[in-house]
Amino acid sequence: MIRTHSEMPPTAAPLEQGGTVVLATSPSASGVPHYRRRGLLDMEGGNPLSDRRTVEFDSRDAFINVIPLPPAEAALDDSGYSLHGRGPNAITCSLGSLEGTIGEVTRLSPTVVWVMPRGPVNHAEAPTLPVFLKGLGVTIGPLVGAFIRTDSETASAPVGLQLVGVTVEQGRQILSMLADALRNGVAEPAASAMPMQDIIEQPERIRSILTAICASGNKGVLRRMGRSVRMVLERFNSATAQLEWRTEEAVAEWGEAPYDVDVIGYNSAYRMRLDAGGMDGDRLFTPMPARISRIRHRWHRRVPAPTGASVRFHHPLWRELGELTRDAVDLSFSGLCIRCKPEDLMFPGLLPPHIELETGAGQTLTLRGEIRYVTSPRADGHVLCGLSVQPYSVDEARWVRFVSQTTSPATRTSEDMEDGLWDLFTRSGFFSLAGKSTEEFEELRLAFRGMAKRGAEIPQLFCQAVWPSERGPEATLSFMKPYRHAWMGHQVAKRPGKPPPSVQEPGQIMRDLYVRTFEHPQSDPDFRWVVAYVEALNPWIAKAHVRYAERQMETGQGLAFTRKVHMLDVLTHEQTGRSHEGIQVGLATPQELTLLADSIARTRPACYVEALDFTRERIDMRPVQARWKEFGLEREREILVARRGGVPVAATVLELGQRGTNLYCLLDMARLFSLTEEGPSTYVALVDAARRWYAARRRTSFHFLCEDEGGDYVQEAGIHGGPDPFMWIISSKLIPDFLEHISELTIGRRGAHNPR
Repeated sequence: MIRTHSEMPPTAAPLEQGGTVVLATSPSASGVPHYRRRGLLDMEGGNPLSDRRTVEFDSRDAFINVIPLPPAEAALDDSGYSLHGRGPNAITCSLGSLEGTIGEVTRLSPTVVWVMPRGPVNHAEAPTLPVFLKGLGVTIGPLVGAFIRTDSETASAPVGLQLVGVTVEQGRQILSMLADALRNGVAEPAASAMPMQDIIEQPERIRSILTAICASGNKGVLRRMGRSVRMVLERFNSATAQLEWRTEEAVAEWGEAPYDVDVIGYNSAYRMRLDAGGMDGDRLFTPMPARISRIRHRWHRRVPAPTGASVRFHHPLWRELGELTRDAVDLSFSGLCIRCKPEDLMFPGLLPPHIELETGAGQTLTLRGEIRYVTSPRADGHVLCGLSVQPYSVDEARWVRFVSQTTSPATRTSEDMEDGLWDLFTRSGFFSLAGKSTEEFEELRLAFRGMAKRGAEIPQLFCQAVWPSERGPEATLSFMKPYRHAWMGHQVAKRPGKPPPSVQEPGQIMRDLYVRTFEHPQSDPDFRWVVAYVEALNPWIAKAHVRYAERQMETGQGLAFTRKVHMLDVLTHEQTGRSHEGIQVGLATPQELTLLADSIARTRPACYVEALDFTRERIDMRPVQARWKEFGLEREREILVARRGGVPVAATVLELGQRGTNLYCLLDMARLFSLTEEGPSTYVALVDAARRWYAARRRTSFHFLCEDEGGDYVQEAGIHGGPDPFMWIISSKLIPDFLEHISELTIGRRGAHNPR
């Protein structure tokens, strides 16, 4: 069976073509269907996995039985290459006969032709008609085409033609024509992604970035007057306030300043203009730039594929090419690069629906994908094909584990390290936080062991990363997904004292853990926010988290939020014994849920509302509860309202999570919200009601998150003291930048590398 997933259904009926179904889709006025229009891969815009049109085959046999796929399922409507040639470099399209030219081709692939017409085009033709392509000294045709519905009411609207039954030889001719257009500079991949930039002008920030780059030994390129020189930033000399560069070429021909230089950071490229410089053989000395531009490469970091990793797949259009087995070059959570041959006839927008990835370790994973780019032939005759990929649902967990381990090989998941982790928490002082003792956690030990095993099997909800050594776990950091669009970072611990001999660089352990855990949610298409409660008493945590969020808040973009809160403890058996006369407490009605959501939206930042599921649509958290229940885990939210004379005046939001997910039971948390000026007078009654609610669920205590300065109600309700962490929220859009920030902090601890 085949399942098609799409945001919107096609607006046109299928068009029968020789026993196969050709889907005639409805484009927008721009020539690209609204529901399949591709934009730029915007690094600032969120997770690229979140908007995917996919076809999922329930078995390999189901896939093989439908090859070749009809064009509508084999490639995107905006597949191939955009063309902008004029005069002798233009490619024209004719309908009916070679002489029936209708205009210049603006987009072309073996599955689709888009034309900018020179005049009216008669769409009332037969279901199919002959199509001819002419340009660059070549004529191709007749091909068989069918109109894709266009905006006939708009003058000179683009005309789309779906090519039907294209043979291998015709496909080869079309791609050869496009290769010539690429060489002539009049074509570019239609699905190409442009990087985004931001400007950095703060001197300390620039110095931090460049110090981290020279410490990591990353490569750079100097460009001047059309010439490139490959180079390495060796160090920042604080005595002379100069950057010291070294060329990788035998003879350095730096030329005269100014220089345009690109250098690579953790997951960004930085571009700068150096207006002066002095040369000494293969070395160049320049002042620190006054500003640098950061160009984000990818949402997901890519790393070399494991040795022996390869893919198997059939061409979606031409089964006669046989099963193709090709080496994997690199990978990320959402992408693969494979080494192909020109005769494989790959092109941007092609949709291989069933790809089998051999991991190199005896494991086979099934993926579906989209060709995003195809390089020109290399010196060895091969071409590199970049694909965006997504695992089949049956392999989702295994894919996440495989990519996580490949991208962060120094770390592991926790399923076989429960005893070592408990020892690590003891040694690190984790159990003594908030004035607690190791003995108070013993009752959770069994639940923690169970979740350490379960969590490794459910990467859709959990990531507990460990940095192991010959001594056992050196450090750990965990993530879980308690909300619809937010993941929570928690439970960080590091062995005190000197690192093991295998660690050559201070900061390496924490950097590796942060990379693994903060990149892990990027495999989740719903990922929008990271939430944490961080103790800023640790100077490194203060710089890594609190200062970073404060800096982002200053931009006013609404992508981060942090503030100190009070995480107090409430014991369920300590009822106040008060009668709470005149106060009625009960479950919130739908109208009261809306009232509460509106009140929170007025009094809290938008990122708080979005991350913690306090929007009108998600305030009951039903989808989240269902998702956890799907894996046999507890996750619950219930909202109680205090009323006076039937009028709601305050509410408490009660949350509960599976025991063992966090040793401090962070998911067992209550919040109080006032709906009127009388609200605080009912807080004690709401706390007593919360005690009964948690006790009914066999909890002996829970946290009360106090977001104000408290009041008399804290003492009256018998609430106990606790730590004062910072609530910390950042957008998923900031994750690449945050990890760059972590890289700078940890690398900076090493000092600049000096090979001399």
